[in-house]
Amino acid sequence: MKEKLLPGDLTFAGPYPRLSRRLRLGIVGGGRISVTQSAAARLSNYWEVTAGALSSDPAKAKAKGAQWYLPEDRCYTSFEEMAKAEASREDGVDAVMITTPNHLHYEAAKAFLEQGIDVLCDKPLTNELDEAIDLIHLAKETGLVFGVSFVNTSFPMVRQAKAMIARGDIGNINQIHVEFMQDWMMNESINEAEHVKWRLDPKKSGSTSCTGDIGTHAQNLATFVTGLPMTDILAQMHVCGAPKALEDTVMMMTKYNHSIPGTLMATRLASGNRGGLRLRVYGDEGGIEWDMEFPEQLKFSVHGEADRVLTRGQGGELFPSVERTTRLARGFTEGVIEAWANLYTEFALAVAARRDGIEAPSDWLLFPLVEAGAAGVKFSDATVESHTKGGSWVSCKLNL
Repeated sequence: MKEKLLPGDLTFAGPYPRLSRRLRLGIVGGGRISVTQSAAARLSNYWEVTAGALSSDPAKAKAKGAQWYLPEDRCYTSFEEMAKAEASREDGVDAVMITTPNHLHYEAAKAFLEQGIDVLCDKPLTNELDEAIDLIHLAKETGLVFGVSFVNTSFPMVRQAKAMIARGDIGNINQIHVEFMQDWMMNESINEAEHVKWRLDPKKSGSTSCTGDIGTHAQNLATFVTGLPMTDILAQMHVCGAPKALEDTVMMMTKYNHSIPGTLMATRLASGNRGGLRLRVYGDEGGIEWDMEFPEQLKFSVHGEADRVLTRGQGGELFPSVERTTRLARGFTEGVIEAWANLYTEFALAVAARRDGIEAPSDWLLFPLVEAGAAGVKFSDATVESHTKGGSWVSCKLNL
């Protein structure tokens, strides 16, 4: 009898369902972000980490695997080896998370898709647009689940903002502003750290650094919350700190649906900003504002009325579809690790639905798919094109 993961009485309403077992997750890339993501996967209670390609150096791969409590025979030294070996095992991984430097994303994702294994890939999806489009086609051909880790769309109050805007709470959108301000590159010595050097190396990071790394988060957040594609940009890229091969700051004017104006800024040299991802959406009846440094709050204004601040937490004013992404009652704080857990929860349910042959409603699971990753790559390419042309308007819309 074929294994069933989801309950037979699944209704797609209320809290997310329990699976018949935890899913098996593999890891490709043993850097800092893999530690964060695996912790979140475990927090979701839908995953257990069972295999990994954590280093190309055999000794390091085994040592890191031991730290993760992985069996020695499931500590691999390449993603190609891991994909083939795990696909041949009866207890092989159900999915893999890819957290390598950017230039390895395409080949790693392709290797696992070709072996029939679902993928969650870090962003930017790839360094080249044709590779991103190839991954879209491969995911469609195989029918596998392919998610991209734009984690900021998984905060409950971001989901609340999206639902309120879709309901028309601020009227017709007339402008969109988003920024991602960080300060971790203020100290020039950080540029020599191992986890930073590759981000400034065009051979590994591609044609952008700040834009592809955090600017794409801003682009994705704005399009996710508003439901509008970003279609045109006018961009300038800057090196504001110590000399670098790639930019540390980007500023741009934006358009959505070719007419709705906005702005986007991203930098790593904004002193006093730790995780300054901020979104402001204004309409002809009101506005909504969200700040990742205060992620549990959502400012909502209706013109002519007192401003309101909505707060995350069960028992509040949240949509039912949003409340199921909250994990604690009001008064107990939640942050980015819980947002990561929400992403891994929805990814797990998508994998389970595919394996069970269930077609879920389009509004049940909202984690970013491979198309969102490709849109981010197109956005980065357009930023470079606009900057190279002296700050001209160029299209950033992904046409498939």
